[in-house]
Order: sequence, then structure tokens, then C-alpha cells
Amino acid sequence: MNDEIPQWQAPDSLMLFGFWYRALPSDCLGPRRIRKAMLLETPLVIGRDYQGRAFALRDACPHRGMPLSYGQFDGEQIECSYHGWKFDAHTGQCCLIPSLTPEQNLKVDRIYAGSYPCEEHDSFIWVFIPEPGLQGAGFTKADPAPVSAPRIPTFSQRYRTAYLTAGLPCSVDHGIIGLMDPAHGPFVHQAWWWRTRGSIHEKQKSFEPIPNGFRMSAHTPSSNSAPYKILRFYADADSITTTIDFVLPNLRLETIQAGKYWFSSLTTVTPVTRNHCRIDVVAAWNIFRWLPWSPELLKFVFAKFVEQDRRTMEQQAEGLRHNPHLMLIDDADRPAKWYFQLKKAHLDARRTGNEMQHPMEGPVTLKWRS
Repeated sequence: MNDEIPQWQAPDSLMLFGFWYRALPSDCLGPRRIRKAMLLETPLVIGRDYQGRAFALRDACPHRGMPLSYGQFDGEQIECSYHGWKFDAHTGQCCLIPSLTPEQNLKVDRIYAGSYPCEEHDSFIWVFIPEPGLQGAGFTKADPAPVSAPRIPTFSQRYRTAYLTAGLPCSVDHGIIGLMDPAHGPFVHQAWWWRTRGSIHEKQKSFEPIPNGFRMSAHTPSSNSAPYKILRFYADADSITTTIDFVLPNLRLETIQAGKYWFSSLTTVTPVTRNHCRIDVVAAWNIFRWLPWSPELLKFVFAKFVEQDRRTMEQQAEGLRHNPHLMLIDDADRPAKWYFQLKKAHLDARRTGNEMQHPMEGPVTLKWRS
């Protein structure tokens, strides 16, 4: 078996279009405000109308390309700062061209600034980025997204949430395979309250194919992690199970259940440019919900982990600048291989119009030490 990273991992396949991506944390955008954002090297202006509803437009006026984010926003329409053209915030439809005289019959309402489907939930504003060329500025009205944006799994009516976000100085591919890497934990995430290098032992996990991804089947959490020991004591449950899913383009969903108690997280690695991505983590839980400082404690733990990953990615970027020879090994790197194979299968299906061929034929058991 060839353990090298496939040669088809070319720059034009680093970013997958036709999916929902997290654009901004909800609390970064006040009412009747607009803000710049970048997704998949696509400049966006994200805003919130006078009713509090979020929207996303391409950050370029279709007239002369001036970024709309430099313009005025009244809660309904964005006015370009260059010539005063006005556009509906949600549809991008042109509403006014001040320079037109009464006898000029240009059909203003047929002109559109590029707009994108936008949803807001679970502490984030999501934007659907379609395939290039399917919509754009000028005379094209945006199509609706084929599916709704992903949501974090929840299992009771009352729960608490917290989020964390951080930039990573690497491509989305390296960010994602770092996210699913099971072997780096004892070396990158050492802490007295988590685990140490001396706790390394052999592990065996079962994986199964799911649509557009794969699942680490329900299993008992690692015995060398202090938080799981506390959970086992507090929940007084017969068993604790963890399930982890990875789904294209960038979703990692983890669910921990212990009797009536649960914890879930939805982590995404979003491509900003070809050499920069962003990791966003949202967690929801009902265990220790009564603790007033539990979100702050969880964010502290998340921040430690994410900062350790960010520092590692920053150091790795030094080596990647010199285009070194890379390889992936079995079994610890098999999830990374599946990711690249899933990505290739998705791109092949988009190119040919055929049904996507999943790279996994059935359940697989992997072993590694961590």
C-alpha cells in the first residue's frame, strides 16, 4: 500500500465548494452592522438587518468592484461608497442607481450583487459557498442552498454551550488531518489534568462508513484521560460511550453519553485562503450544567488544546514551506487517508456527474498507540 500523500492533492482541490461553512461567531456582529469575512478565498460582507437576521453578500459592487463593506448600511440596504448604488441586503438585488436620468431605461432590478444563503445558529453565522460559476454578481439571482446548515447534536431541552475559534497557518488539508490524528495527543496535548506521555498504551477502535464520511463507532472513552474519570464518577452510569463522526467537507462531531448526561461538540476547520484556515469549536452539554462558571472552564480547556494545536501547525508550516517528502502510515494515519480518498471521490463525482463512490467498503478495526 502506498503510504505517501497522493499526488492529486493539488492546490485547486484544497477547498471544496458546494457546502456550508462557518463565517463568523454570532457575537461578533451587532444589529445593523456589517463586517468583512473571507471563506475559500471569497471576500464576503456579513451583516445583520434591523430585525437581527444575518445575511451574506460578495464584498464587491457589480458596477466597478468596490468592496461593499466600505459602504453605508441602513438595516435594509447596502449603499456602495463609490457611486451610491444600493442593494437589498438579503437578495443582493439592485434597488437604486443614482446616476440614471429619467429617460434612461436600464432595468435596475435585474442587477444583482452576489449573495449567498446564510443561516445563524449554535453561536455562529453559516454561509453556503456554491460551486464557482454557478452564481455571481451582475445579472444572476442566488439559488437557495440544497440543504440546511449543520447543527450540533443535543439530547435534552436544557443545556449549556460554549465556543472557541482560532486561526491556523496552514492549508485546510493539514488542519483537518491534524484534527483527526489520534497519535499526536500524548506529545502535543500533555497536561496533568489530561494525560502524560507515560500514559501511552495500545488502542483499538472500530470505524464504519457513513454518507460523505466515516464514524469511529461507539466505544468506551480512553482510560488515561482525567476528565473521563471524573465523568464516570459523577454520572454514576453503567457505561460511558463516545462516538466520533467526520463528514465532508470539514465536520468533526463528537458525542459522549453517560446515562442521562451528555456532551457533544461540532468542530470545523474552515479554509480561509489556500495557506490559512480557521478552527471553530462549539460544545453543548448538560453535565455540571448547574455550575455558573462551567462555560468559562470549558473554554479555558478548549483554549489550551487549540493553542497547542495552533503552535504545532505554526512549527509544521516552517517545514512545509520547503515542500518535503510526506508520507502517511497505517493504522494511525488511516483516517487521514480516508479523508483524502473521500475528497477525491467527491471531486470525481462532481466532475463526472456519477454517484460518489465511498472509499470504505465496510467496517474496519484500527490499532495504534497513544
